[in-house]
This record gives sequence, C-alpha cells and structure tokens, in this order.
Amino acid sequence: MKKLFFIVASFFLFLNGVVAQSKLNDFFKPSDTLDTKRRNAVVISEAVFTSAALVGLHQIWYADYEKSSFQFKNDNNDWLQMDKAGHVFSAYHLGRMSAEMLNWSGVSKDDQLIYGAGYGFVFLTAVELFDAHSAEWGFSWGDVAANASGTALYVSQELIWNEQRIIPKFSFHTTKYADLRPELLGKSVSEQILKDYNGQTYWLSANVYSFVKTTKIPKWLNVAFGYGADGMISSNLNASNVLFNYERNRQFYLSLDVDLSKIETKSHFLKTVFSLFNTIKIPAPTFEINGSGKVKGYFFYF
Repeated sequence: MKKLFFIVASFFLFLNGVVAQSKLNDFFKPSDTLDTKRRNAVVISEAVFTSAALVGLHQIWYADYEKSSFQFKNDNNDWLQMDKAGHVFSAYHLGRMSAEMLNWSGVSKDDQLIYGAGYGFVFLTAVELFDAHSAEWGFSWGDVAANASGTALYVSQELIWNEQRIIPKFSFHTTKYADLRPELLGKSVSEQILKDYNGQTYWLSANVYSFVKTTKIPKWLNVAFGYGADGMISSNLNASNVLFNYERNRQFYLSLDVDLSKIETKSHFLKTVFSLFNTIKIPAPTFEINGSGKVKGYFFYF
C-alpha cells in the first residue's frame, strides 16, 4: 500500500501545469485527432514523474534498510491479502489515468490500452525490483500477479464494453491498532492511510445502469462490494499472536456508491476532476459480515 499516494500525485502532476489556462474547458477536451504536442507533453510528464517517484520512493522507503542481492519472498499470506488488493487498485488506476491522458492527446484506442493501461503494471514492477534488492522485503510473484490483475481489469472492460462498469475504489478510517505499533502502522494519519491495513477497505464498485439499462435507475448509481481486515498488529498470524491477543478477521461489505464519471456535465474540466476522485468510495449505508460470522450495519461507512 506504500505506493498508493503516487496515484494522486501522478494526476496532480498532470493537472498542475494547466489549471491556470484561460480556456479550461477547451484545454481539457480530448483531441479528436492525434495532437503531437499533447502526446509529447504526456510522455515527458510521465517520464519525469516516474523518475522522481522512483528516486523519492527509494529514499523514503528503502534507504534506511540493508541492501541485499536479488531475492524472492512469498508474502501471499501476509496482511490477509490486503496488500494484494492495494496492488490491484494501484495498477488499475495508474493505468486508467495514463490511458485517459493519452486519450486527451488523441492517441488511438489500441495505443491507449497498450502504452497507457500498461503503465501501472510497468511502474509497479519497477518498484518490485526495489523490493527484490532490499533485505527487508523481496520480489513477490503475488504482487506481480495482483499488478497484472489490476491492469487486466481495466483493459478487459474496455475491450468487452468500451467503458468501465466495475471500478476499484478505496476508503479509510483510523483504528486503535496504529497506537499499539506506530512504527509499523503509522504515527500520523497520513502514514496510517498508507500503512494501517486495518483501516483500509478496497471496493469493486459496479455501475447498475450499465448492466440494467433502465431509465428508472440513475446513471451514476453503483453497488459496491468491499473487502477489509481487522486485528492485524503485524504482517503474519504468528507474530501477531505473540505480541497481542487480537483475533484477525476478514471483513466483507455491501454498500451503495456513486460513479462520478457518469454524472452528466459539459465541462471537461469537471470531468477530469471527477475522474481523479472516482478512486474514492463515497460514504454510504453499508452492510458488513466478518470472518467470524458477525453482522453489522452502518448508517455511513468509510
């Protein structure tokens, strides 16, 4: 989950240089034909972002840990697979945003799917190579499979439906566990969003209208299926049991959501903003059942 903040950062990098333009709507409107200036701007921006992000990530996450020769690590049982859900989410949205930026520049649909949607997988694979040379972590085939799944989720929907009907989303709430092990789960809220898997929830948000096609249902209404976990003081069960007496549980959710991309507007600037924030699950009434069979209801859950 340490890569999550790069999703928001990447899109802000794209927006930052253009917000001051006098004709925002015209600027954000996708080109009908290939605009080489826009395409080059996208390529250069992504190259700069990727370089800066990898250098920054190395300094923030890896510089304080001992280096090692290339090594593998099977971490598929860690964190009740919450980290794998994070990889799916990150690969999907990095690829989706890259594809949308190429669409903005008038690049063909095939190239959007090849070079745009594949960006998330390539970027996260580069990060995986950092893991491989760190004594603390290791190259994880489970992470690679999750990255590929996130990319495939985007590409397959474009090929089958020519739209995104099922969107991975994210929500977070603070938990009591971070105070017990702040060095692992985060000392501040900003750190906890990235590190405390107990407070993270990953969703698959499905657009109802896209499947049902009836005017009785708002085009923006989604049904969301969420996955979370609780009671994790460390990555694996044994260490958690030694340190604290908390039961680790999976959590499954059913909720309502909003697909911001389906909100009708003629403003291409607003469409861009909606696209950015369509990564976040909207707080809504939610039904939960956990691994112990306990059932809960929330008037609003985030």
